[in-house]
Amino acid sequence: MSVTSTVEENHRKNPSSSPVEKKKRRWVFWDRRWRRLDYVKFSASFIVHSLALLAPFYFTWSALWVTFLFYTIGGLGITVSYHRNLAHRSFKVPKWLEYLLAYCALLAIQGDPIDWVSTHRYHHQFTDSERDPHSPKEGFWFSHLLWIYDSAYLVSKCGKRANVEDLKRQWFYRFLQKTVMFHILGLGCILFFLGGMSFVTWGMGVGAALEVHVTCLINSLCHIWGTRTWKTNDTSRNVWWLSVFSFGESWHNNHHAFESSARQGLEWWQIDISWYIVRFLEIIGLATDVKVPTEAQRRRMAIVR
Repeated sequence: MSVTSTVEENHRKNPSSSPVEKKKRRWVFWDRRWRRLDYVKFSASFIVHSLALLAPFYFTWSALWVTFLFYTIGGLGITVSYHRNLAHRSFKVPKWLEYLLAYCALLAIQGDPIDWVSTHRYHHQFTDSERDPHSPKEGFWFSHLLWIYDSAYLVSKCGKRANVEDLKRQWFYRFLQKTVMFHILGLGCILFFLGGMSFVTWGMGVGAALEVHVTCLINSLCHIWGTRTWKTNDTSRNVWWLSVFSFGESWHNNHHAFESSARQGLEWWQIDISWYIVRFLEIIGLATDVKVPTEAQRRRMAIVR
């Protein structure tokens, strides 16, 4: 059985009602012991947001293009690689391309592939239940960002990274997990060499901060506000206006209904830039085993109006 199939089967065995009931929890910044990983993640987040606040003092038109490139390359790396390729195995590509896409995602400053994919698989396995890593039942800001800084709480709910053995077996992903900070620091040095603090603040500051919050909105907003088309046992929603900025990730009810689908914008008018990339790769022969829902699956999951 594939990893994605296992996740979906576990999710069906652990359904949760919708909407979820908000649960009161301890405040994430105190009343608990901080681990070294928590300090690292909080420090990285603090530096990114601080650079973004400094960006207006270093504005240049060239730096604005750096923001666009950083946001686009890193964002599509997250959506195409971390999410659809690695987390859900929605399609296959040659190893050289799989690793290249994953490296682009790494530069978005959202963690290494093993960490990101494991958390996301647990989210689908335990969506909106007590064991969901970032459930809206624990508050908007917890599901949006604060969960990232409490690794012990995540382990207590989900266990250790036992759901990514397929990635742990590959040397490349183990290498990225151990050296992620060196790659980020190296990127910062390259940007500084090319354009000084202007490129650093607008690239690793504004570009990274925008992409982080758009990704986080999928975890928070897309489980609170929006429309539902499919019968899922969770609070997932489709948020149309976020689709362009998230490269198609905000068709979140679509995604939870058909988790292994490489296409999340299921209607012609639902913008899904990540799917356009995957479809292009399929046309030129680089992407194979591309999964999309069948008509029978869509009829079975559709909400009757």
